[in-house]
Amino acid sequence: MNIGFIGLGTMGSRMATNLIKHGHTLIIHDMIKANAQSLIAQGAQWAETPTALGAQVDIVFLSLPGPAQVQEVLTGPNGLTAGLRAGSAVFDFSTNAPRVIRELHAELSKKQLTFLDAPVSGGPTGAASGKLVIWTSGDEATFNKYAPVLSCMSDDVQFLGAIGAASVAKLVHNCMGYMFNSAIAEVFSMGVKAGVEAPTLFKALRSGAMGRRRTFDGLPTHFLSGAYEPAKFSLKLAHKDVTLANELGREVDLDMQFAKLTLAQMTEALNRGWSDKDSRIAMLLPQEQAGVDVRCDPDILKDILSR
Repeated sequence: MNIGFIGLGTMGSRMATNLIKHGHTLIIHDMIKANAQSLIAQGAQWAETPTALGAQVDIVFLSLPGPAQVQEVLTGPNGLTAGLRAGSAVFDFSTNAPRVIRELHAELSKKQLTFLDAPVSGGPTGAASGKLVIWTSGDEATFNKYAPVLSCMSDDVQFLGAIGAASVAKLVHNCMGYMFNSAIAEVFSMGVKAGVEAPTLFKALRSGAMGRRRTFDGLPTHFLSGAYEPAKFSLKLAHKDVTLANELGREVDLDMQFAKLTLAQMTEALNRGWSDKDSRIAMLLPQEQAGVDVRCDPDILKDILSR
């Protein structure tokens, strides 16, 4: 199968290499031709423009920095869509805006082209080893047709539903990860400034409840099941703990932005009369603000956890 691949940076070059290792012929393009040299040495063919690339393939993968670059490659001067034949498919591995994804999907559909968002997660190491998740959304028949090709680059290929769903999931994942980083940095800095050496603190935290299990595996117990009674650890006790942490932050003269926000949410939950419910009941407040209910079917949760 002739496959087009545009965007040969840190992630794209490694994913493209895995396609070659699985015997696929690649037609490649990048804004910087030097990025393509190792792939050309492995047998990939260079195309001078996205248009020229599109004329030679039926499926194209994009791995680009963001929305502006994806739009430029697809519909700009010498753009990909000018070369693609009707019936061709484009998978966007980039981290993109759902709004842009849906607009491009509609625009390409008018030209009888199928556009799917397929953001990835696993970093450069995962891109090289193939231990990478590819979240995909859009036309399910097209996904099923090309899933074996996606599996050449990933050990976990998932279909999430209607166009844009995968990009939403990627933004939730990445934003959550960086929020965790910021929160961890805040409280870790507090601990070190309060007199505990970093290696000692790390060892202690790794042994605690948060360190002993994968963070997401705990979500079905309360958050995704909506079960906040009986309390595993009451809100009033958790509120006391976070209050003490905020006090310690003030003592060491550290602005605890995330801790203050967390305490404010927990205080609101306490004022609702939820003091004896599970501490995680404060997680209802953002749901109320958004007007959503995240509760899931218990059988679906069990199935996900069993995989």
